[in-house]
Amino acid sequence: MGASIDAAHTGGHTPVLYQRVLYALKPKAGGRYIDGTIGAGGHAAGILEACSPDGQVLGLDLDPAALAVARDRLASYSGRVHLRHGSYVNIAAFLAWLGWQAIDGLLLDLGVSSMQLSDAARGFSFRLEGPLDMRFDPTQATTAADLVNNLSEQELADLIARYGEEPRARKVARAIVNARPFTTTRELSEVVARAAGRGRKRIHPATRTFQALRIVVNDELEALKAGLSQAVDLLNPGGRIVVIAFHSLEDRQVKRFFRQESLECICPPRQPVCTCAHRARLRVITRRPIRPQEAEVQGNPRARSARLRVAERL
Repeated sequence: MGASIDAAHTGGHTPVLYQRVLYALKPKAGGRYIDGTIGAGGHAAGILEACSPDGQVLGLDLDPAALAVARDRLASYSGRVHLRHGSYVNIAAFLAWLGWQAIDGLLLDLGVSSMQLSDAARGFSFRLEGPLDMRFDPTQATTAADLVNNLSEQELADLIARYGEEPRARKVARAIVNARPFTTTRELSEVVARAAGRGRKRIHPATRTFQALRIVVNDELEALKAGLSQAVDLLNPGGRIVVIAFHSLEDRQVKRFFRQESLECICPPRQPVCTCAHRARLRVITRRPIRPQEAEVQGNPRARSARLRVAERL
């Protein structure tokens, strides 16, 4: 690893926390790694370079368009990279397909990618006019339009409060119900912005609502829970899980999971005798999340909210 592994290997675009990811994952020759959210393949290119000459990477993504970009970018690593359309929720099945018994590392770069945000047709952006979609996997049934047009006011308020942490969730939900049906992102964004108003932070007032809808459409938090649990079972001793989260809900879930899996006992504190039979399986490497440096944020504003956490299999 080191300075030779840079943007030249990532198609000219350096992914979020690129060097920090490689340092944390510690790829080695002959190792087997999973990039569970391969996106355009930027991180995977660095991993493949670092684990050369014979290390391998399994790249997964729910987005067929992202996989097509990754396939082109990683063509020079043919034979060492395996790309499949699917979720990291099913990593055990994908490993069985490859004939791998275990892995030496897992990377999850969570949330929506810059590529998806910039494509108006995908419906992720509140700044671009497009269909109200928000599906990572366009073959799945439920869209954001289905949620905003069919859920009750109470259901919408609960969804926006829980997954968007929007303090004005009830007001936003009422405004959505009164203005529906919606078909485009711009229509929804304008209604939400008027209802939510300007907060103290310098973020668009529709940010939290769009985040909540995206999380529910793609069942992101449940997927994260299931994927992390499987990964611990499949890691070789010394193997690492590296997760980049972009909002507090994901980051808290990763933090809690790492902490629980690092404990010898998870019984209630006042219970006099341990009955849980739980044993520590992870060592937490990052007590506090790693954040991007100012220079990276200036070059890539999306990196601003990134938080990287690392744990190692005992």
